[in-house]
Amino acid sequence: MKIERIDIIRVNNPFAHPFQTSFTKFTVRDALIVKLYSEGIVGYGECKAFFAPLYNPEDNGTCLHIIKNMIAPAIIGKDIADPDDYLSRVAFIRGNKLAIAAVENAIWDLKMQRDQKSLKTLLGGTQSEIKVGVSLGIEPTVTDLLKKIEKYLAEGYHRTKIKIKPGWDLEVVKAVRKHFPDIVMTIDANSAYSLDDIDLFKAMDEYHLAYIEQPLGEDDIIDHAVLQKAIQTPICLDESIISAEDARKAISINACGIINIKSSRCGGITEAIKIHDVCMANGIPVWCGGMTELGIGRVQNISLASLPNFTLAHDIAASNRYFHEDITIPYVNITKDCTLIVPDEQNGIHYDVDEAAIERMMVAIEVIKA
Repeated sequence: MKIERIDIIRVNNPFAHPFQTSFTKFTVRDALIVKLYSEGIVGYGECKAFFAPLYNPEDNGTCLHIIKNMIAPAIIGKDIADPDDYLSRVAFIRGNKLAIAAVENAIWDLKMQRDQKSLKTLLGGTQSEIKVGVSLGIEPTVTDLLKKIEKYLAEGYHRTKIKIKPGWDLEVVKAVRKHFPDIVMTIDANSAYSLDDIDLFKAMDEYHLAYIEQPLGEDDIIDHAVLQKAIQTPICLDESIISAEDARKAISINACGIINIKSSRCGGITEAIKIHDVCMANGIPVWCGGMTELGIGRVQNISLASLPNFTLAHDIAASNRYFHEDITIPYVNITKDCTLIVPDEQNGIHYDVDEAAIERMMVAIEVIKA
């Protein structure tokens, strides 16, 4: 696949409703779309960084720089055999996983079209549909949160995840569990706590959470092992796991019982599969996390989550959960059973990129030719 041209398109898409985490409040999804042109085919990837380095050290500005000035010169005008070949050509770049993943995802899209196979087939997916959970941000009041939970339970979501932060944690969990005693509930701290809060997490055991996601710092795998030993609730690692080697180390010291895999966080789908395989070999269930993706990234997540060890409900909601408008035709939508059908050759489900929607959202573009 000779790479003849790369377009890097910056888009802004307003959220249908503001989404607040422990580290920021999102009102607009600022994203980069990557287009690779190769021998009459166009492959698309979505960079899942945010407007600022809040979730991890990268943001859209740094990703634009890396893709334009580091990745493009390494692949433009070159024949790229497959995603592994691409990754070997950019292996000199330290870190910058989100930027590398954006282009890697576009390489997978080119491969799908060249081989005329679905992404599920190329990845070795085995599931025809996947369960969807809902992730709820920090609300102005507990009453507001309870109303939202009730709404999404009525729609049939298989798991309810609530964001927490210091001051919005144990009392919120108590209130939710009191009102909804039987739901599958998890909490996500996005690294907002430390071992100084160990008593808080011990108190959480009473409320029968399915897991606590990333309670401590991303570089605190050892501290997570200490915390996991002290509590009954499984810890789910997210930001801490950026490679299969990270997963192996975390599992070996019992730092977690579950891992959330985000392909962008670990440099692409290729490394995500390796993490999946390490977890599967060690009996650690995984699920596919979301980063409020637009449609391109959302669709690729669906196919990744079809691998056999993705056994828990995923953060891959319908497009209209976050946006009034999206960039695929059709939009990603859930079934009445709150599942997503995985596109493959048998069911004929296919998503096209809506170029007109991208153009409406576009605020800047970089075009790099051979």
